[in-house]
Parts: sequence; C-alpha cells; structure tokens
Amino acid sequence: MQFEELSHKVIGCAIEVHRELGPGLLESTYEQCLAYELKSCNIDFSCQHPLPVAYKGVYLDCGYRIDILVENRLILELKSVEEIKEIHKAQLLTYMKLADIRIGLLINFNVSQRLSNGIKRFVI
Repeated sequence: MQFEELSHKVIGCAIEVHRELGPGLLESTYEQCLAYELKSCNIDFSCQHPLPVAYKGVYLDCGYRIDILVENRLILELKSVEEIKEIHKAQLLTYMKLADIRIGLLINFNVSQRLSNGIKRFVI
C-alpha cells in the first residue's frame, strides 16, 4: 500500500472512531477502538510499541511506548486533551527521531466537531 493511501485509511479509521464515540473519553478507549478499526481494514499495526533509547551505542528500555505504530512507518500519538500543547508535539517528534520514522500523526480525540480539527501531521 502506498503511504498516502495508508495515511488516508488510518485517518478514516480515526474519524470513524470519533464519529461513533465523540469526545470526552479516555485516551486508552480511543486507542482500543482505533485498533479495532485498523484490524478491520487489514492494516498492520502494534499498540503500545516499545521504544528504547539509544545511548552511547546501548539500547535502554526507559519505558517509552508508541501509542500505535502502523506498518513500521507511521507513528500515531493519541490524545484526549482540551488542547494540544507544545509538549505533545515535542513528544511525537522525539518518538519519531528515536524510532527513525519520518512521519507521525498527533490525533486529539477531544474535539467537539470534526476530528480533522484535532489531527496534526509531522514530517522530519
């Protein structure tokens, strides 16, 4: 699957979850529902994917987890917050750098209208 097609499908899955549930739930709920939608679309992914930190040539498990890693080439960082802050953006960018993955989506499900207002795309 081409990347643009994959990205489109993933965003469609997130929109479906938001359409069904609306805002106001825990991030973990949206993660599980999005995982269900991705599986239904036969999209390969991993939830809570471990992300070690490379330090002086050693990989250390510092407890970082990618919310959803899609086909080993797209990071989804899920939020359910009143507003996206700079720290949320920094978190995703750091995960992308550590995982050597160029594209990530920051998805905030806590938006009252269209989910597209809560999606930010990052490329490094």
